[in-house]
Amino acid sequence: MRNAKIIATGSYVPEKVVPNSWFNEQLGEDVDTWLVENLTIKERRWMAEHQTTSDLCLEAATNALEMSGLQPVDIDLIIISTDTPDYISPSTASVLQHKGGFTNAATFDINTACAGFVTALETGTNFIKADSRYRFVLVIGAYAMSRFLDIKDKKTATLFADGAAAAILSPVESGTSGHLSSDLRTKGEYFDYMGIYSGAAAHPASHENIDKKLHKLQFVKKFPKELNPIMWTDMISTVAKRGDFEVSDIKRAFMTQININQIWETMDNIGLPRKTAPPIMSELGYTGSAAIGMALDYSVKKGELNTGDIIVFMGSGGGLSFACSAFRW
Repeated sequence: MRNAKIIATGSYVPEKVVPNSWFNEQLGEDVDTWLVENLTIKERRWMAEHQTTSDLCLEAATNALEMSGLQPVDIDLIIISTDTPDYISPSTASVLQHKGGFTNAATFDINTACAGFVTALETGTNFIKADSRYRFVLVIGAYAMSRFLDIKDKKTATLFADGAAAAILSPVESGTSGHLSSDLRTKGEYFDYMGIYSGAAAHPASHENIDKKLHKLQFVKKFPKELNPIMWTDMISTVAKRGDFEVSDIKRAFMTQININQIWETMDNIGLPRKTAPPIMSELGYTGSAAIGMALDYSVKKGELNTGDIIVFMGSGGGLSFACSAFRW
């Protein structure tokens, strides 16, 4: 039977660095102390005025191609996960196909917010498992949330950042390296807690909705702080059971990078050292759909993964959407 493995990774963050001190000046208060002490965030990257989400994707994809030794024409399918697309329609993946010369690739976007990179990995994996025509699948998580921030809202503006991460999947025989198991869940009762609520069918773009700042990212209601650790703990345990391995076998856990304390709580819950889940938010802020793939790429570039290592991806995002997936490296 065909399985899918990750053969290459790549990531990209824009050049513009926005330190916490910039927000101190903009907001007229000290937000730096809280950000560092509670989230470890010191700075983040925002895209330049001329850049779009597809530009971030192209940079990450180019880096992954370089690692793989493939050419753009070798890619059979592109899946981009983003909730900050270039346009409502057409898909950002179709824009990337043109910009990057991926002339043989079919394309589509998905949106499970910050769970998107893991969901896209799972989708690409299943294409490879189901259809022998797909040899190389390019999966990208991308985030351009700086375009949707209200700079005066310290609850959102200080957290979010831009970036993209890519992974290339290819077939492998079952029983060797590759995909082990997964778990996808949704808690739709939280759909109206956080999001960008204007510009689509429910609230079309209008002066009234712009005045209400519905075109900007909003935290409307407060999420239960225990929700992520509870869900993450249960889903990682479920994926281990489905994949026929022990939680203690996990070498790396690449987690949604929104809250370091929730990551540490989850590692404590499942009995793994906190260093199992490497954080990247200190210098990069919260990069949403890209964060998990970026954490993976950083570990790959540092040489932290060895053949046979079991790695787990755990993502959660607005909706609420949750996605967990395990691979043997």
